[in-house]
Amino acid sequence: MTTGTNQRKRMVLAPKLGAILGLSCLTLATLMLGQRPAQAQVGLSPLVIEAEAERGQTQGVINVRNTSNQEFRARVYAEPFTYDPETGFQILPEESPSNLAPYLQFSPRELVIPPGVTRRVRFVVRFPPSLEDREYRAVLFTESLEETTVSSGGVNVGVTARIGATVYVCKGAFAPELTVESASWNPALNQPQILVANRGGASARPTAAWTLRQAGVTVATGNIPPSGVIAGSERQLTLEISEELSLAAGAYQLTGKLIWNEENSQPFSIELIIPNRTTAAQ
Repeated sequence: MTTGTNQRKRMVLAPKLGAILGLSCLTLATLMLGQRPAQAQVGLSPLVIEAEAERGQTQGVINVRNTSNQEFRARVYAEPFTYDPETGFQILPEESPSNLAPYLQFSPRELVIPPGVTRRVRFVVRFPPSLEDREYRAVLFTESLEETTVSSGGVNVGVTARIGATVYVCKGAFAPELTVESASWNPALNQPQILVANRGGASARPTAAWTLRQAGVTVATGNIPPSGVIAGSERQLTLEISEELSLAAGAYQLTGKLIWNEENSQPFSIELIIPNRTTAAQ
């Protein structure tokens, strides 16, 4: 690659405000990309909004706060998205049947936020009566209008920071239906995972408390933080186990409870096979 080559990429920032809660039809999703954080520190709130369209419409407010000591200039736009079972957050083509963007109106479309100040982005969702009843979703991005140049290996990369509030809106009455399908060992992460399926019509952001036992002896416990599982899809959720705990190959029993709101939870008890490390690497 030629020295001094210019490239451009976006960095999606995780928000700084609050804790992520459960959802049925609206949530916020974020993803960190790239190698360096953006200079501007920006937060979104609320991190989770739940809504069901009544008479074909709903509305809300997203607060954008500039926590840095520099003015923040940004544009606001919407794109359809999903979660891939393996790779996570992904932008979808505009023709996606779940695309909320054509029915999502928001204002303002550009923001100038002084240091320490919060601005509101108001949004309204209006569905035509003939539109199919289902869950629709889009990520509402706030993207910096200023680019940061990063040099790496002789390549100049223009990094643009953006932070996104993803909006799920149900047209009609739908609810998540979650089950833990299986457990497996991820050799790349050197961690166990559980496969969670959502057979319902609304997305969810479940958590889970778990215990790992071998021959009746508890070897590890933990909690899985809230993770989005799209309606009608599956997702692998990782169990974080300390690197200091070296798990031997063999059969384990993984038990716990999957929780996605105050009224709904599901206990699970499944087998986890940890393969021999040499065999797994081949």
